[in-house]
Amino acid sequence: MKFHGVLFFPVTPFAADGSLDEERLAQHIESGVAAGAGGVFVACGTGEFHALSAEEIERATRVAVETTAGRVPVLAAAGGPSPVARDQAARVERAGADGILLLPPYLVSAPQQGLVRYVEEVIAATDLPVVFYQRGAARLTAETAAEIAALPGVVGLKDGIGDIERMHRVVRAVRAVPGTEDFQFFNGLPTAEMTAPAYKGVGVELYSSAVFAFAPEIALAFHRALAEDDDALVSRLLDEFYGPLVALRDEVPGYAVSLVKAGVTLRGLDVGGVRAPLLDPTPEHVARLSRLLDHGLEVVGA
Repeated sequence: MKFHGVLFFPVTPFAADGSLDEERLAQHIESGVAAGAGGVFVACGTGEFHALSAEEIERATRVAVETTAGRVPVLAAAGGPSPVARDQAARVERAGADGILLLPPYLVSAPQQGLVRYVEEVIAATDLPVVFYQRGAARLTAETAAEIAALPGVVGLKDGIGDIERMHRVVRAVRAVPGTEDFQFFNGLPTAEMTAPAYKGVGVELYSSAVFAFAPEIALAFHRALAEDDDALVSRLLDEFYGPLVALRDEVPGYAVSLVKAGVTLRGLDVGGVRAPLLDPTPEHVARLSRLLDHGLEVVGA
């Protein structure tokens, strides 16, 4: 399983009664794949993994698999307590996913070998390839990252910490392990485009784009500009779109998800609000997002 291009992390639409809206999820995923997504990561961070039941994750995965129909790989999330993560892994495999994004355990600080053990226990519950997501309390040393990368079934590492020097050491340590030539690294920071140039410099070229969920034109234009060393367009988008978006995002905890859902609705697909403990953006913040979106689309000529 090899990824290229912009990776799509769809939101999870909810109906008026708060239930999972499968029809709108299918519409959302179809539009993203048609726009040129390189892969679909359903029911993950942007998809409110933290607020979904195991059954909803399984249903969302099935919708993604049926909608993409093999055009791009589909990964779904598992994580949290080990028994829960193992159950989720089995469910998304049953739903037909191509792989798993393994989120870390929560509310516990673990030693490095404990994190290795966690990954081992989850991969034992599935035959699917696994990408491990380091963030929060799951901070891998270079040595531990190399050990996890060598485990059968682990095919990638996604970084949500943002320590470039640490990540550089991780990349070099993993690449020194025989047989990891196809192992892939992902920049998983919120609004990853802001750090994409720096990550590219240490060998991490793949990134998750939350912006792609509501403005694929902007996300694809940025991705092309970065790949083609169009520094002028990269700088303009960072200064005039992504930077202000991050400033707005940082005003309220959870806006990394809430603003994305609001953006999808602004573009014409009402995906509902966010579940607790997140909050929907205020009307003022939605208006600012709308103006920012209009300007970003103007910059890329969309």
